[in-house]
Amino acid sequence: MQFEWDEKKNNENIKKHGISFLRAAQIFFDPKMIDMPDIAHSNESEERWNGIGMCGRVLFVVYTERNNKIRIISARKANEKERIEYYRNYDLR
Repeated sequence: MQFEWDEKKNNENIKKHGISFLRAAQIFFDPKMIDMPDIAHSNESEERWNGIGMCGRVLFVVYTERNNKIRIISARKANEKERIEYYRNYDLR
């Protein structure tokens, strides 16, 4: 699995949310990760996805796929609703 991101956006994300994209990429190795299409932010040229997974704590990651790579767009700590969804799905798997 390969990842990419914009380094300027990564630095902004660290300042805003305290989470690097390198750390956020770890959720893709969580076998219990949930991913769902982000219809509201997708368009004809880019399909975006939301991922919720564990990396020391539950994270919410927005990403897209380009040239067989996962391109991370943003990452933050999952909110309460997202954590509940993750743990609910976790128990089902």
